Amino acid sequence: MGRMLNALSERALELGPARDAEPSGHFRISRDANNVVWMVLDRTDKRVNTIDRPVLEELAGHIERLETEKPAAIVIRSGKAAGFAAGADINQFVGASTAEIKAALEQGHQVLDRLAKLSCRTIAVIHGHCLGAGLELALACDRRIAVTNASLGFPEVMLGLHPGLGGTFRATAVADPIEAMTMMLTGRSMPAKRAKSIGLVDAVVEERHVAAAVEAAVSGDLSRKPKSFGGKAMGFRPARQFAARQMRKKTAEKARQEHYPAPFKLIDLWEEHGGDGKAMQRAEIRSFAELIETETSKNLVRVFFLREKMKGLKEGESAVEHLHVIGAGAMGGDIAAWAAAQGIRVTLGDIQVEAIGKAVAKAAKMFKAVLKDPLKIRDALDRLIPDPEGLGIAHADLVIEAAPEKIELKHKIYAGIEPKLKEGALLATNTSALPLEDLASGLSDPSRFVGLHFFNPVSRMQLVEIVRHGQISPETERRATAFAAEISRLPAPVASAPGFLVNRALTPYMAEALVLLDEGVEKERIDACAEEFGMPMGPIELTDQVGLDIALDVATSLRERLGEDALPAAPAWLTKMVEEKRLGRKTGRGLYDYDDDGKPKKAETSASGDAEMLDRLILPMLNAVVSCIGEGVITDEEVVDGAMIFGTGFAPFRGGPVHYARQRGVEAIVARMEELSAKYGPRFHPHPGWEKLKG
Repeated sequence: MGRMLNALSERALELGPARDAEPSGHFRISRDANNVVWMVLDRTDKRVNTIDRPVLEELAGHIERLETEKPAAIVIRSGKAAGFAAGADINQFVGASTAEIKAALEQGHQVLDRLAKLSCRTIAVIHGHCLGAGLELALACDRRIAVTNASLGFPEVMLGLHPGLGGTFRATAVADPIEAMTMMLTGRSMPAKRAKSIGLVDAVVEERHVAAAVEAAVSGDLSRKPKSFGGKAMGFRPARQFAARQMRKKTAEKARQEHYPAPFKLIDLWEEHGGDGKAMQRAEIRSFAELIETETSKNLVRVFFLREKMKGLKEGESAVEHLHVIGAGAMGGDIAAWAAAQGIRVTLGDIQVEAIGKAVAKAAKMFKAVLKDPLKIRDALDRLIPDPEGLGIAHADLVIEAAPEKIELKHKIYAGIEPKLKEGALLATNTSALPLEDLASGLSDPSRFVGLHFFNPVSRMQLVEIVRHGQISPETERRATAFAAEISRLPAPVASAPGFLVNRALTPYMAEALVLLDEGVEKERIDACAEEFGMPMGPIELTDQVGLDIALDVATSLRERLGEDALPAAPAWLTKMVEEKRLGRKTGRGLYDYDDDGKPKKAETSASGDAEMLDRLILPMLNAVVSCIGEGVITDEEVVDGAMIFGTGFAPFRGGPVHYARQRGVEAIVARMEELSAKYGPRFHPHPGWEKLKG
């Protein structure tokens, strides 16, 4: 079915005379009756187009021939249904020296410079994704026609880089410079209409009008958007200096320069050379080659491959077309909404009709923020069906229970719904702490029962823990893993164990922060210490975000199941706060007080944490991760690192906790933990699993 849809999609693409042309390497090339050459990039070795040395070398050969043949115009587009091009193939830079990288960049620039200098009109037709080096190829053309579904962006900053194939100077030259810089600094993609409004593309058309738009571009009827006065002003250094100061300030609010140097380097080179394209080109090549050798970039490239590995855990299809969610609370409602946004038909049940109404209203806001397109929002809302009677259970391919963490309640729910499940349907729980063996104990068919542990907020947290137990069938685990990937989440297979992986690792980090607070350390200082290390949020604020009641329940449960030496006892004042309903962000008061926008009111603090405070926070987390590996909860170290990055936000530029431990030195960490254990107690005692990591 997938192959048939791809074939139909390609048939719908306007490829001019190249539709029936035989492939010449990675391109299909043909000339129409008006002497317009159509070059269709359609890599024979990949599902999506990427731009690497073989593609650029082949393009160079075609350009050399076309320089002599002098066609009336050249049209470049993709033959892949998914889009124009997904960017550069990052594999080509792995293991290369700085000199080799610089030489490859210079060769790539020479090819695109020749394309830009061709005497005939060059036109890029863009559909679907057009990212990184793919967008840089399009920018080397005279005109860009975007199909309405196009999405354009420069994601290089996510790899600790900035554009390296001409994007820095070509994007700021053709589009509004501030908007182009913002694209590169944030890595966020831009829809076609927005791209036209800033001058990045020259026209936006439906696919059926591509031929007419190409004809207009060839005849000269498709003109570029003139630069605004503000855009012209950025050609002068004083204006760029002012804008650069604002950019640095905004960037520093999101990322520390010592951790993420790429956006700051990009601002520097634009401020210095933005008025001189050739100088900016030389600076871009030099800067990119330097950045790719930094530890930050190497680790972020590692994270890219971790993501790809986790996506690759999917085997086959889940066959889940209809999902039923039981429980319309914070997690259940968000799971239902996310699945509906991803194209799944969802029925949402709860014993309280009001809860379903609130969940649907919340979903509408999420759809607006994530999907943006009014038609997509409407379709997603159509797929999210309120179901207070639970009629969808009998038709669902997967039922996810997201009820409160009370085992008796969950058993009661399962007893009521299991007889209604159709043959082949899966039953899943979103429990974050309860043992799956205990939950499955009353089921007549535990082989189809699985844990699907999502994280809050579901729309932003990419991880889903796929929790197995002793009686699960391999097919159930396979389908659950495939389902997570199909709704654009990253699956991490784990065994049922106290806290699984993420909560097992996060709880000691949060618990130690409360001990520090109990010792009289300022909460702002504790959070600043973790944030300086690279955590997206300090542990005190995180505890408020999770909810003090939930944090207390999880910590108490883990301490009971792992033993008193594993975690410190919760301070008495924490229990009192929970009793007083001071639960954190959700009640407006917790360890912090919160403003009307839900932001914590933090006192100014000039002091930051010291090395010992940082070790007290981070090393228990690493110890818990190692215990999970040692106990077989999860054994693949790369998936462990990916799960911690995508499930907790563990400093991505450090490459994951296991990678960080190996870089810091396993023996040094073990020795440090023994010192802390002697000083603060057995909760710091290194797990025996560290011995395996030494090997």
